[in-house]
Amino acid sequence: MTLPDPHLIALFQSVARGELTVQQAAERSQPAPAGGSDGDQFAEIDGATVDLGRKARCGFGEVIYGEGKPAKMIGAIAAKLLEQQEEVLVTRCDPAVASELRPHFVGCFYQSVARTLRLRRDLPTAEYCQSGITGQPTKGSVAVLCAGSTDLPVAREAAETLAWMGVEVQRYDDIGVAGPQRLQAAVPYLKTAQAVVVVAGLEGALPSVVGGHLAVPIVAVPTSVGYGASLGGWAALLGMLNSCASNVTVVNIDAGFKGGYVAGLIAANHWAGSQSADTY
Repeated sequence: MTLPDPHLIALFQSVARGELTVQQAAERSQPAPAGGSDGDQFAEIDGATVDLGRKARCGFGEVIYGEGKPAKMIGAIAAKLLEQQEEVLVTRCDPAVASELRPHFVGCFYQSVARTLRLRRDLPTAEYCQSGITGQPTKGSVAVLCAGSTDLPVAREAAETLAWMGVEVQRYDDIGVAGPQRLQAAVPYLKTAQAVVVVAGLEGALPSVVGGHLAVPIVAVPTSVGYGASLGGWAALLGMLNSCASNVTVVNIDAGFKGGYVAGLIAANHWAGSQSADTY
């Protein structure tokens, strides 16, 4: 008895969920180019080696860290990635670089607070910039909380990462522990999320408080916000690592992308599992 190809099964499931068209699935069902499987493909450009197989291996494509990279390099990397996936995410992207890239891509959405740039190849620029839509069905739901307004850039980076992943985002801004009634009002809604990203600086107490209310993973993101003794985010980081709430895990200081990505994986895998259960 010949077992069905897992790759084909995954493609069929993606078509059934509306993530791929029949044409896209047919193209992806073709044998991989010479030199390796889909997950082994890469392309070399001047100054970078682009990982074209990451989406096949990991579910989501390579993300471009934009800080310090010129627009020409980011554009070249993005163009290669767009051949393999529907949307590209650039983090820590300078506004001037985003402006330089905008004319070269049909779909372009820059979030100035997060300093993130999302690029597509098949949406009118005006429509995309107004809506910031991903053009794909949502895969679960994640809440993104920030303790104070100064934490917004990191929280927005997490939210934009989740939007790129196709995960629905609930945003709650400025609900730190100094005003506990603000969090209490949000708790009933937070219970509908598959994961929660909590962004906080200063003493970093908010993730522990949130974790004590919920039965889902809490991804804590310390920020470098605070006066001298906050030590550029180290105080928040250590406080979060020492959380007594058992469902709290921690990423790096100011790492909104990493917090969003980890929570997005949790939500997307939860969503995929529920879809499989419905199928069978």
